[in-house]
Amino acid sequence: VSSQQTLSMTLATEIATLRGNERELSRLLINLISNALQHSPCGGTVEVRLQSQGRWLALSVRDQGPGIPLEDQQRIFDRFTRLQPDRSRQSGGSGLGLAIAQAIAHRHGGEIRVASELGRGATFSVLLPATG
Repeated sequence: VSSQQTLSMTLATEIATLRGNERELSRLLINLISNALQHSPCGGTVEVRLQSQGRWLALSVRDQGPGIPLEDQQRIFDRFTRLQPDRSRQSGGSGLGLAIAQAIAHRHGGEIRVASELGRGATFSVLLPATG
């Protein structure tokens, strides 16, 4: 089954160094992109952007999905939370991806946030301390 989605990546930063566990940081990125692809419609675009913000590296992943109600935006980081369980069963989601991403961000001295409006997708932003 092909979903015909586009993945757009922008690196808007000079070389920046990030100290951390490469496997965990890869998992954080994969989880955010996988989540965005799962919730974006056929023909949609997932935008990934990396930029420097002072002493921080900012990673954002934006989807064109249904959006997340304001009252659920903090709950989505809880383990096993699936806002649309029927959809997750079809695509194999376990409800752990965002909880794992948040734990990895915290272990690396960073944070993860979500901004979303119903019908207009969601943007997950991760701030991680840059070195050097």
